[in-house]
Amino acid sequence: MSERRRRTPSPGGDGQQPPGGGGRQGGPGRDEVSSDGIGRRRPPGERETAQQPRMGRAEMRKAAQKGGKGGRRGVAAASASASAAAAAGPGKKRFIDYPRFGKTGVRRWLPSWRQWLSGFLIFFATCVGGVFYLYQTTEIPQLKDLMKDQNTIYYWADGSEMTRKGETNRQIVELSDISPNLQNAVIAAENQTFREDSGIDPKGMLRAVYNMAKGGETQGASTITQQYVKNAYLSQEQTLSRKLKEFFITLKINQKMQKPDILKGYLNTSWFGRGSNGAQAAAQAYYGVDAKDLDLCQSAMLAGLLKGASYYDPSNPANKERAQGRWAWILENMVKTKAITPEERAKCATFPDPIPQKPSSNMNGEVSYLVDTANKYLMATDKTITQQMIDKGGLKVYTTFEKDKVDALKKAVDDVKGENLNAQKRPNNDTFIQFGSASIRPGDGAIVALYGGDGVENGHFDNNADAIGVQVGSTFKPFVLATAMQIGVQTATDDKGKPKRINADSRYLSDDMSEIRKPDGSLVIGDDGKPYRQKNEDSGKRGYVSLRAAMQNSFNVPFVQLNQDVGGQNVANIAEQMGVRKESFADPKTPTFALGTSTISPIRMATAYGTLAASGKEAEPYSVTKVEVNGIERPGFGKKDPRVALEPAVADNVTDVLVNVVKNGTGFKAKELGRPVAGKTGTTDQNKSAWWVGYTPQLVTSVAMWREDPSKHERLSLNGTGGKESIHGGDIPTDVFTRYMKAALANEKKMDFPTPQPVGTEVDSSGAPVSPSMTPTPTTSDTPSAPPATQPANNQPPPTNNNQPQPPVSSQGPGCVPGVDCPGTQPSQTSTHKTTNPGPTSSCGLLGCSTPPPTAPPTDPPPTTTKPSGRPPTPSSTGGGGGQNGLLP
Repeated sequence: MSERRRRTPSPGGDGQQPPGGGGRQGGPGRDEVSSDGIGRRRPPGERETAQQPRMGRAEMRKAAQKGGKGGRRGVAAASASASAAAAAGPGKKRFIDYPRFGKTGVRRWLPSWRQWLSGFLIFFATCVGGVFYLYQTTEIPQLKDLMKDQNTIYYWADGSEMTRKGETNRQIVELSDISPNLQNAVIAAENQTFREDSGIDPKGMLRAVYNMAKGGETQGASTITQQYVKNAYLSQEQTLSRKLKEFFITLKINQKMQKPDILKGYLNTSWFGRGSNGAQAAAQAYYGVDAKDLDLCQSAMLAGLLKGASYYDPSNPANKERAQGRWAWILENMVKTKAITPEERAKCATFPDPIPQKPSSNMNGEVSYLVDTANKYLMATDKTITQQMIDKGGLKVYTTFEKDKVDALKKAVDDVKGENLNAQKRPNNDTFIQFGSASIRPGDGAIVALYGGDGVENGHFDNNADAIGVQVGSTFKPFVLATAMQIGVQTATDDKGKPKRINADSRYLSDDMSEIRKPDGSLVIGDDGKPYRQKNEDSGKRGYVSLRAAMQNSFNVPFVQLNQDVGGQNVANIAEQMGVRKESFADPKTPTFALGTSTISPIRMATAYGTLAASGKEAEPYSVTKVEVNGIERPGFGKKDPRVALEPAVADNVTDVLVNVVKNGTGFKAKELGRPVAGKTGTTDQNKSAWWVGYTPQLVTSVAMWREDPSKHERLSLNGTGGKESIHGGDIPTDVFTRYMKAALANEKKMDFPTPQPVGTEVDSSGAPVSPSMTPTPTTSDTPSAPPATQPANNQPPPTNNNQPQPPVSSQGPGCVPGVDCPGTQPSQTSTHKTTNPGPTSSCGLLGCSTPPPTAPPTDPPPTTTKPSGRPPTPSSTGGGGGQNGLLP
């Protein structure tokens, strides 16, 4: 019999099992979860639904655990309870059906369309309510309450007040007292739809918010109304909260104020530079007239300043071309907007140069340069601080400048100028003389003193302490030596196959007009296609000298060759690690790179030499220890942790070489300081600049001197200055340094430099004899005006080369390289320079082919040398310290 026939017929007699029977005998209502045959009754015709759930596995397990051995009964009881609850109906619905009842899997967690719609409506209503609330509660402050004068106050390192500046240069005027030319020019430049728009640029605001949210470039307001709100009612900070406030205040102002009133407020609160806020102050500052008297050409220039006076003030020569371009663009826009006719535009054919800036009396002397340096540091450290914000006031700036040292440095410069310069007696030589100086604590980076110029009261506005464009000459040579000690020369390798690190005893050829070779031994070729020859200060031939002696006498040839051996880019990298800015460098690939063709500011030269004084630790220079904006301190200011730029042994050995420059070389005047001191002189091509950078363990100071016509910004030669044939770094600059350091260190104890630990090995350049063939006669390229009492020809015993085989001395002498450019020789297997080209065989060229007889060390000071009157066709005129800094011929 089939299973179907064996089933008990239903009470209805149709032989069908009622729904919910679970496939078990016993008629309707039998519960399928019953395992013992005893089931519950369910009302006939009722079936299981989502409102009548079965027990889940977890519920069954819990019930079994409660029942122990009678687990089946527990399960049955729990099931019976669940069935009873289901029979009672679905129960009361939840207010928010989430997670969704009766759904399984992912659908249980997906909101229904009703829930989506409800959420959106609630969110929209909240936003509208919030906007309405903020709009209603946002109040427009009274303009007169916001225009109170504030000052930015600067303090000396000891906490006493240095000076203060702020919004004192402002006068509120009526719109009728502002030239229509300026009104139209501003509208054409800033917001051409100003008279018709709603005051809000939604696209511009969204773009600004997006940029700020992703951390990109901040962006200013787009419409004149928004800019007016920012100027008059808010801070200059670029933040989301400030943008939100700007939005609501702009909406209210656009509803309550007429366009002429908004334009009046904008022109009275805008920053035009030169410390002037508002059109009236700007008209007086730039053209010495009232705002109502500005003509069309002047108005277009002033309107251009609103985009950024620091970039468009034509008083700065670097801005002149940019300012002229924006001026012309504004005039064209005025024609397009029909504010002026083409005929009126044609009348502005010449750019209206502003009058010279009138300095504030509290910025006289060196104060203006100190403030300039501090302001640059503020804006570089905290990007939210702008020049406009500084001029608006409300800042307290605590600097590193020490008043006594600033005064001592100014006095040293003034005294030296007074003793050496006489513009009335020598108008063609003693005018336009410039000095720039910086004094920094090594290992710390605090700038304690600056000399920036004669003072704004004397018409000198450029900060010479941060000057660019002045070549540093031979003060660059220590960077080359430090690189050779730190990285090594490519002409020799150590037992690991790396460039061999050298020491100051290594000997290099110092003969005038020597050919320069690449590390592979091939000749460096000049721009004229001929072998490049390097010039010294004089035409002497002194053979091979140690790098210590080469630095002492500031010979050019050895360091130009050393620069080739270590690689110019490596030198640039080491100098950058020591504190020189990358953008200051000349092309490292040029042969003259080692001679100081780079233009580095006095601040950065002092920083780099400070790395030597601090045994290789570079401390970033800083001029501000703390800044408060409206009473709240800003983070990020003060001393930064120093970083290791050189190995201590390398830095200390370079210092030892520079100590010798003072004891026996071109920097002998610094011995008058009466304490351990190191430094280097520098003089550039055509005597256009002279340097001294020196240091003690406690203080490093750079002094630069040059001559420049301020009207043309053209460098002039120092030849004839002070009645002297030429000016060298060991002369006036070293004198300024010595006088200042005596006063600055008067109350500080004498300290010795660290004893240098051995570094590198003696690696002589190719061609150097095993033992010196001659004792070099010292010559001073940075020629002092009064030589020292004694100066030995060489500061060390004759060196021996135990690290690298050298070719034997031949009859050709040290002036040529055997197997390369000496006649009748073959390439030496032990030569450092390897080459397959034997070179000319007829002669040794200008270097000569015979060994000069040895000369005894002079007992008298080295004579002052003069430059040769004639110049060979191929030599470079580049040098520093003892040479000429020019480009390749």
